[in-house]
Amino acid sequence: MASSDANLPAAAAELGSSYARQRLLDRSFQTATLAFASFVLLLLVGIIVSLFIGGWQALSTFGPGFLVSSAWNPVTDQFGALVPIYGTLVTSLIALLIAVPISFGIALFLTEVAPPWLRRPIGTAVELLAAIPSIIYGMWGLFVFAPIMANYVEPWLQSRFGDIAIIGALFQGAPLGIGMLPAGIILGIMIIPFVAAIMRDVFLATPRFLKESAYAVGATTWEVVWRVVVPYTRVAAVGGIFLGLGRALGETMAVTFVIGNAQRLDVSLFAPGNSIASALANEFTEAVTDMHTSALMALGLVLFMITMIVLAGAKLLLMSLEQGHGGRT
Repeated sequence: MASSDANLPAAAAELGSSYARQRLLDRSFQTATLAFASFVLLLLVGIIVSLFIGGWQALSTFGPGFLVSSAWNPVTDQFGALVPIYGTLVTSLIALLIAVPISFGIALFLTEVAPPWLRRPIGTAVELLAAIPSIIYGMWGLFVFAPIMANYVEPWLQSRFGDIAIIGALFQGAPLGIGMLPAGIILGIMIIPFVAAIMRDVFLATPRFLKESAYAVGATTWEVVWRVVVPYTRVAAVGGIFLGLGRALGETMAVTFVIGNAQRLDVSLFAPGNSIASALANEFTEAVTDMHTSALMALGLVLFMITMIVLAGAKLLLMSLEQGHGGRT
């Protein structure tokens, strides 16, 4: 008994030492993770500050008119961001209109319709599309897709929709095969694997018993998808769509090959245009004046802010969807 009492202080000391060591490790872990998170924020702030400093000359010279002016003349040092902003937004919208329904169909086929032996090959093929470098998409778009658009697709669209009021203006002009529409279609093809992969994964996350219960009461496959799978996974699916939009906004090489790189504003989707990323890729090596370089840096800041606004809007939308889903539950 005396021996046990004598060992108590040693055991207590060892326990206290172990507890202190664990607390030290815990504090070290918290400090390390805080440092990693802070590094991301500092990097973000650093990018914004560097773009702002680099573009300050253009922003201070042209003021808010920089965002609404279509002028872009390096010879006279007159610059405006309207044409690249318009091209970026229009091509990204076209890409979403193409990619979202196709991705939705691919995800539904892989999760609800396809036989098990076919799911893996098709899923792998879709994922391989994401591994293709963007410059390959651009070369394919210029040498293969653009002639098809010029000879077949754009003349057909013009003959069918060119005379319709309001929307007919979108399909006027010479069918060149390069322009806003081909660039948007190429972007749509590029973001399909990203959106489809996310939708497939979230559709697979739907509890099996929910779908089996719906089938048990006589629901069809479409009813199960529309009334069970989509409501259960819509928050994550919308998040995947916005991730695809973020990629479309910043794509450079593929768009550069097929958009035409023309600094002019035109309603027609057949007309050549420009995007922010494409303008930056084409003109940075040719910028010989400080104002030209500053205008390009200001364009980069505008693209950064557009992306931030889109992601912030996506976050707010997801929060509202989550609150609405929780209230109904």
